[in-house]
Amino acid sequence: MSTPSTTRTTATTTDVQVYDTTLRDGAQQEGLNLSVADKLAIAARLDELGVGFIEGGWPGANPRDTEFFARARTELPLRHAVLAAFGATRRAGGSAATDPQVQALLDAQTPVVTIVAKSHVGHVKLALRTTEEENLAMVRDTVEHLVAHGRRVFLDAEHYFDGYELDRDHALAVVRTAVEAGAEAVVLCDTNGGRLPHEVEEVVAATLAASPEGTRVGMHAHNDSGCAVANSLAAVRAGATHVQGCVNGYGERTGNADLVVVVADLVLKLGRQVVPAECLGEATRIAHAVAEITNVAMYARSPYVGASAFAHKAGLHASAIRVDPDLYQHTDPTAVGNDMRMLVSDMAGRASIELKGRELGHDLAGDQDVLSRTVARVKELELAGWTFEAADASFDLLLREVREGARPSYFEVESWRAFIEHGKGTGPTSEATVKLRAGGQRLVATGEGNGPVNALDAALRQALIPVYPQIAGLDLTDFRVRILDADAGTDATTRVLIDTTDGRATWTTVGVAPNLVEASWQALVDGITYGLLKAGLPVPSAVPAAPSPA
Repeated sequence: MSTPSTTRTTATTTDVQVYDTTLRDGAQQEGLNLSVADKLAIAARLDELGVGFIEGGWPGANPRDTEFFARARTELPLRHAVLAAFGATRRAGGSAATDPQVQALLDAQTPVVTIVAKSHVGHVKLALRTTEEENLAMVRDTVEHLVAHGRRVFLDAEHYFDGYELDRDHALAVVRTAVEAGAEAVVLCDTNGGRLPHEVEEVVAATLAASPEGTRVGMHAHNDSGCAVANSLAAVRAGATHVQGCVNGYGERTGNADLVVVVADLVLKLGRQVVPAECLGEATRIAHAVAEITNVAMYARSPYVGASAFAHKAGLHASAIRVDPDLYQHTDPTAVGNDMRMLVSDMAGRASIELKGRELGHDLAGDQDVLSRTVARVKELELAGWTFEAADASFDLLLREVREGARPSYFEVESWRAFIEHGKGTGPTSEATVKLRAGGQRLVATGEGNGPVNALDAALRQALIPVYPQIAGLDLTDFRVRILDADAGTDATTRVLIDTTDGRATWTTVGVAPNLVEASWQALVDGITYGLLKAGLPVPSAVPAAPSPA
């Protein structure tokens, strides 16, 4: 008989269990493909979030999940969570003792096994092609078999809310049968994601009232109606003591309940300490780290942990926040490891500029002249197509220019050029030449790349690294282009945003020009200039403030 590799004391029924299914249900998201290494890395982050359970996948269903559980036993030390293997009840007409899929669940050696069962009579008859009595027997036999082998068993009642509406008696019989067979929790699944919070609250309360005393009911919500988080909270209000979801709301179709948001709401809004106290403050870092591993861009407006979650743009907001941040924020952003941000735009007033300057390390309090000139300059530039909302580094340089009357400069640009050549029998090649003055010498360098911007970047680095070796540690991580006046066709103005990193921090710079290459050059120069500032290098010279855009 196989035994789980670790054990854990069963939680009391007054606790709300937090169960993450990112590695299984979340991985069903379109375009999301996780390797075994990815799953191990994500599981480690989930443990740092403090979740109680991590569903690792379906052992036996595919080689990748089977390998994950095998490697997790030696490569995944967990402090807060325990692993759960996911599978289904035995086949109709068979026996759990001889079912190979049930045996694969035991072979995974996880302390917890979660099995999915039908609770909708239509699915019982059409998908399983069996009777309601046999469906209950499948639940009882599988749960009892797993419990007899020392496993904690959770049962996911699939399509529960739709099944409850169609045939209440059978849906409740599935819950009762699972509990009587030894299941620790029965999770009610809104599999189609179409239920609303008041419906969830009513059905959860009715299910608990009709179930054996001490039954732990859980909630598994999908977001097809946009209510997954709200439905999870409604379930807890009705008495559910187990919630499931995925980090960043990953999942099939419109996704699952975003578990980070559910946890934050339970802790900060409902006062339920569902994760260790020290873990919630890591939520923003963990959500972004998981996004990096999955290669699914983080949604900037994600509640609590998105880059825009505590970003303020309107001047009226900034004036109030300067007095008291709570006036325009629903909670302290540091509680989830995030921070307040001020956005600089043509809507900015002096309060916005002052707060943004403070965020960037500039004390502008009381300097009304600089504040007024900066506001005017920002509005002037934005009228010409510039934007500083996402380009903090370029705004920092602009602020220094306004305050000091000159722009920080580590090199003087004499000229630059870039061209593309397309030869017969060869693909297009790009070459760029830059002529600069830095470190008391004239520098000329030529670079090649897979496009004119890449070639300019190569040439700029080649010219400057002998004078500023710190540039070798700067990497471009993202390049975004926006056509501002598409009606102008090929003569349209272009805005370019470039992200640069030194391995510890990332900053964004912006360039705007009548053509892509010139706009990119502006953003490239700002990115390197800001990187050298961050490295602490003294500024050898400065260039006069730029003229107003035409």
